[in-house]
Amino acid sequence: MMPTLETSTAPEMAQAEQLFESLCRHTTDVPGITRDTYGAGENVAHHLMAQTARDLGLEVATDAAGNLYMTLLGRDPSAPQILIGSHLDSVPHGGNYDGAAGVVAGLMVLARLKRLGRIPARSVTVMGCRAEEVCWFPAPYIGSRAAFGLLPPDLLDNLKRADTGLSLAEHMRMSGFQPERLRQGEAYLRPQHIHCYLELHIEQGPALVDARIPVGIVTGIRGSLRYRHCRIQGRYAHAGAVPRHLRQDAVLAGVEFVHALEQHWLQREADGIDFVATVGEFSTNPEHHTLTKVPGEVQFTMDIRSEDNSALLATDVYLRGVAADIGQRRGVTIDLGELTNALPGLMDVNLRQKLKTLAQQQGIPTMAMASGAGHDCAVFANQGIPTAMVFVRNENGSHNADEAMDMMDFALGWQLLAALVDELS
Repeated sequence: MMPTLETSTAPEMAQAEQLFESLCRHTTDVPGITRDTYGAGENVAHHLMAQTARDLGLEVATDAAGNLYMTLLGRDPSAPQILIGSHLDSVPHGGNYDGAAGVVAGLMVLARLKRLGRIPARSVTVMGCRAEEVCWFPAPYIGSRAAFGLLPPDLLDNLKRADTGLSLAEHMRMSGFQPERLRQGEAYLRPQHIHCYLELHIEQGPALVDARIPVGIVTGIRGSLRYRHCRIQGRYAHAGAVPRHLRQDAVLAGVEFVHALEQHWLQREADGIDFVATVGEFSTNPEHHTLTKVPGEVQFTMDIRSEDNSALLATDVYLRGVAADIGQRRGVTIDLGELTNALPGLMDVNLRQKLKTLAQQQGIPTMAMASGAGHDCAVFANQGIPTAMVFVRNENGSHNADEAMDMMDFALGWQLLAALVDELS
């Protein structure tokens, strides 16, 4: 049996539904919605949230990167504040809830406190992060890193938006913000002024749906190894004239390498280590390969993720050994190229336990789970800020127009977040 919602939350749930409907109406891009980073869609979403905050009587501010801060002042405004946040941009033709659900949930927490006439002991701020989706600019967590003064200055000019070709700095200026201040390393947020960071987000995979559980308590944001330019160089040859033992077949070498990666994954699972791996691209060179040629070249990518960074680094060592072995036996060269290593963001154990206890008290079914997708809360966690994340069950995954978060599930996740804020503030 599903838990019964607090009847006192009905006004906030009605307002949340109105906000989601308004977001959808203003950013519809058939077949889904588009809230482009530092573009019209993201700007509209930020303006809508800011106006909602002003209507609630909250203090509203933005930083040099355009991150939005909506604050209910506490009895001691000098005390480290509680931050609740998520992002408001989306992928092209995406769903209405990815990111936005967390900002709406935060505003509803503050709306409830205002309605009940409660002044928290410490200030509570809802943050609308800019530029979380990497499909527009190829760098992670642009907005949240900029808030801490962590955005490398060269990215402002070197990152170009995929569809416009204009730089990150140009798009920031066009949206009314001040990249020059970011060049100087200006930090709007400082870890010592933040008591904790909380984020609600739709689950972007099927685990909660499969388990028939409405809410997840996230254990951590998986770190990653990303290999964007892997290459296997063999030798082109006639498909009918060269026997197997004399071939330097790049495709067969690649198949063996990918099989070894999957075997490594299976072993990590057997060892109880959090781990996922994806070969997202795998192709021959269309300018040279034909039906009657032994393929002499393959290019591929790898995205490998885990909550355990030591497991990631050990995987890199293993894969380079596999590449050397296959290369020697098959007469090919397997070059994995440069990699990037994004560190995991582990959630705070005490906050996780509080969420679990509060969920049990309210009869909300939950499960512990890792987040395979990146989220802004990883930036906060890696700044040493106690961080917690709540997932809400969501049919059909995310990054597509068919996101189908049920409002009852959202209500349970939001209710759990509100209970945690009550306890912390």
